[in-house]
Amino acid sequence: MQFKIISTALAMLFYIGQIWAHSDETLDSQKSPNGGQVRMAGAYHLELVMSKEGKSAKENPIRVYVTDHAGNKVASTSINANMTLLDGKNKSNIELKADGDNRFKGVADYAFNPKLKAVVSITSKGQQEQARFTPFAAPTGSHGDHKH
Repeated sequence: MQFKIISTALAMLFYIGQIWAHSDETLDSQKSPNGGQVRMAGAYHLELVMSKEGKSAKENPIRVYVTDHAGNKVASTSINANMTLLDGKNKSNIELKADGDNRFKGVADYAFNPKLKAVVSITSKGQQEQARFTPFAAPTGSHGDHKH
């Protein structure tokens, strides 16, 4: 009986640790594989990479990389994805298409703007998840320059 209580308590501590380990602040404090912003979406990590060039809106590329929580690539062909860009009062919906192992690509009119927000929606195995990004905002983590 005591073993069961201890193992249940340890499992709960591990689960709570995993939740804390994936906060936006924690993800911002880690170096991302492709130089973008990483967010959690259910069982996945999504990394949004957008062009930081230009102050005026023009057609620019968008890339979204999908991994599991351990950093292993997840096949983009098994997932549907789209994105909504919010820039002040302007709202754009962007279709994202599978492009390689674990990558989606799209194109949208946008400029470098720290207030730009993006919502990436994915559907896999009938389950829909979302991740919210501020791709050009300063990192919220206090250790953004550390390499992990």
